[in-house]
Amino acid sequence: MADLLNLNRLIYFTTVVETGSFTAAAARLDVAKAVVSHQVGKLEAELGATLLQRTTRRVTATEEGRRFYDRAAIILREAEAAYGDVSQSAGRPTGTLRLTASLDYGAKIVAPTIAEYLRKYPKVKVEAIFDDAISNLVDEQIDLGIRIGWLADSSNQARRLGTLQQFVVATPKLAAGLPADVSPKIAKSLPWVGNAQLRGTGQWLFSKDGETVLAELNQVVICDKTPAVQACVIAGIGLGVFPDFAVEDDIAAGRLVRVFADWNLPSGGIHAVYPPARFRPAKVRAFVDLLAAAERTRARR
Repeated sequence: MADLLNLNRLIYFTTVVETGSFTAAAARLDVAKAVVSHQVGKLEAELGATLLQRTTRRVTATEEGRRFYDRAAIILREAEAAYGDVSQSAGRPTGTLRLTASLDYGAKIVAPTIAEYLRKYPKVKVEAIFDDAISNLVDEQIDLGIRIGWLADSSNQARRLGTLQQFVVATPKLAAGLPADVSPKIAKSLPWVGNAQLRGTGQWLFSKDGETVLAELNQVVICDKTPAVQACVIAGIGLGVFPDFAVEDDIAAGRLVRVFADWNLPSGGIHAVYPPARFRPAKVRAFVDLLAAAERTRARR
């Protein structure tokens, strides 16, 4: 069966029928005449039929050869059309892009990028899943995952798009009531709002001028979604740790202020993560390029 599906042999055979000779077929295909003759002979042996009638002047198809030619020509046209369709779609975004991102990054950065993407490629559709839970790209048939923070080991492939900083924030009222010498060293005596979706948020490693402090947090409220954590912090329940992009507007508007601003938390990455594949569809490449440009713009602000 594998030999019967050898399209090269069909090409050699149909070209001989169309040109009327092995010599002319070899010239059209830019191969040696012996190659054409050998491949057609192999095809006849596989089929157990004589496809060509050879004379000193011309090569013509037998009755069986003519019937086989008609079917082979259809197969080759369909194969060429399929190849053309796929190669064209590989060069331009088409179809539906299915992506996932965290709630905060999705709302703040990915959504505007989707709008730009659709303006640029109006024939493409997008299915966006904004959730703090990590999706399985393969099982859920997702083309692209945007991961914030630190990547776990996996078989997925990734491209780093940018960097994020972590900020400790609180309402101005709560911050005003903190001790003048407040630092991560007394973090456990302060109220905190935790995010259940993030691993290890019961403690954070702070650093300053070569000094490090592993701070235990007193989480008085734990929420399962980042917007809920942010709402609780804005309500004045406690301090919270957020990536810079999530709270920059609240800080600018005066709803939140930074606490421990002279201490650093570990910086994280913003990654485009793909399921394993040798080639990346154009719809994915184009979106990731726009998102990378958005990250470069954000980094300059």
